[in-house]
Amino acid sequence: MSNLRRLDLNLLVTLDVLLSEHNVTRAAQRLNFSQPSVSVHLAKLRDVFGDPLLLPGPRGMQPTARADALREPLHQALEALERAVSPASPFDPAEASHTWRVAATDYSESAILLPALAALRSAAPGARLAVLEAVPPRIAKQAEQGEIDLAFHLSEEAPSGLHCRALFSERYVLAGRAGHPRLKRRPTLAQFCELDHVIVSPDGGGFRGVTDQALSQAGLARQVVLSVPHFLFVRSVLESTDLVAMLPSRLVSGTTTLQVVEPPVDVPGFEMAMLWHERSHRDPAHQWLRDFIADSV
Repeated sequence: MSNLRRLDLNLLVTLDVLLSEHNVTRAAQRLNFSQPSVSVHLAKLRDVFGDPLLLPGPRGMQPTARADALREPLHQALEALERAVSPASPFDPAEASHTWRVAATDYSESAILLPALAALRSAAPGARLAVLEAVPPRIAKQAEQGEIDLAFHLSEEAPSGLHCRALFSERYVLAGRAGHPRLKRRPTLAQFCELDHVIVSPDGGGFRGVTDQALSQAGLARQVVLSVPHFLFVRSVLESTDLVAMLPSRLVSGTTTLQVVEPPVDVPGFEMAMLWHERSHRDPAHQWLRDFIADSV
């Protein structure tokens, strides 16, 4: 390490060329230096290494044993350094072998990742995607430590310090099984409150949500008889019972097994966003993935 502190990188570049050319004049031409400058560099290198490195010979300068030992590892080290400091090459998804790690809820899986998955596999067939369960309080730390590349979360609840890109705005609709006798048309507010509702409670066990907050402002309440942690289970519940649910519209778009109507109560929707850390903000592969997902939703 003490020798490294004494070295100027330019000296090593000069030595690499000298060990290739065995001639100060030709080395100067390749380096676009003057011959005296190369001679000065050689004198400094001899002092650093405690070895003459190159000696006069009948056919140019001859390397010493120390110089011969340096030639290959020095050249490889300079090539590696050149690669390290070179500008990032354009990302080619067709040749990519990345593993991307994404934090998502079951809603995000269905509304964001699933619509993009087939095209993503086609565009980047050698890449892999790991989907981790999104735990909002941990998103910022996971992104900072490189445990996840992206996370999907509500824009209004995005942790400070992360980049945030809005993907879409979502609204709520009322859904029940296909042929549900009380959903043949939009129910009145009173009829809505009389229905048996299922609610998704990500924190577990809750029986109130944004719909109940909207109803309470009008002095009303609905009957919530089932609380579950995931949207996927709600779909199965609705298909096999007469329970109804207020669901994000993207979860039931195009479905034939559910009846979907507009609710009689105005429930605020939400904006979904994509979150990532500064550490990957300028990475070409990461930029490509972000743009691909944003274009797919």
